[in-house]
Amino acid sequence: MAYFDGVRLLGRGLGLVLRTPRLLVLGMVPVAITLVLFLIGLGVLLFFLADLATAMTWFASDWPQSPRTLIRVLAGVAVVGVAMLLGVVSFTAVTLVVGEPFYERISARAEQWCGEGPQQPEPGAWRSLRDGLVDSARLVAVAAVAGLGMFLAGLMPAVGQTVVPVVAATITGWFLALELVGIPFSRRGLRLPDRRRALAAHRPAALGFGTAVFLCFLVPGGAVLVMPAAVAGGTLLARRALGLPDHQPPAR
Repeated sequence: MAYFDGVRLLGRGLGLVLRTPRLLVLGMVPVAITLVLFLIGLGVLLFFLADLATAMTWFASDWPQSPRTLIRVLAGVAVVGVAMLLGVVSFTAVTLVVGEPFYERISARAEQWCGEGPQQPEPGAWRSLRDGLVDSARLVAVAAVAGLGMFLAGLMPAVGQTVVPVVAATITGWFLALELVGIPFSRRGLRLPDRRRALAAHRPAALGFGTAVFLCFLVPGGAVLVMPAAVAGGTLLARRALGLPDHQPPAR
């Protein structure tokens, strides 16, 4: 199935970076730095979570204790869920910016592994970086809107704790796939709308890849190891979406 083929792209990306340990280590440095900053932010959120849930459910102040407690617990869970959605997407965007030289090399190595040297950025390196920042900001903004919907749905008893997490993981996987194909698309002078159109034609594989990355990010310390592999796998996914070979050519 195409979905599980997308999951395998992450495994292939991991195998590719493991062949070049130096690139793997270099790719782990930016993600480790970003992870520390985001963990501090998560700690602050959890510390003030009860106060935040109370403030967001001001309308329940006069409710009886049991339903008031329930709605505030649901609000707290929903806030954490939205924070994870936005956090993972923005974490990936920030990490790619911080480690851009390293991840560019990993992506280029993946292209070379497929038998084709990397394309040079059409608009120039600085313009490519600027366009990448704009596209990442737009992607995070769309994720914020989706997060608002997930928050409201998370207030629904039962549904908010069963269906919503699955939907949120799928949506986050889609955003991650869009983010992680950014380097090879930008290298060819292509922007976020081009990514959306190309991945839409390979949606099951994109969702499988992005969701696998998301689930790995949830494992403590998993993001540090997985991020370089995700960049390599994202390059393979981008090549597939662009109609290019994503396997190593047979030896002659």
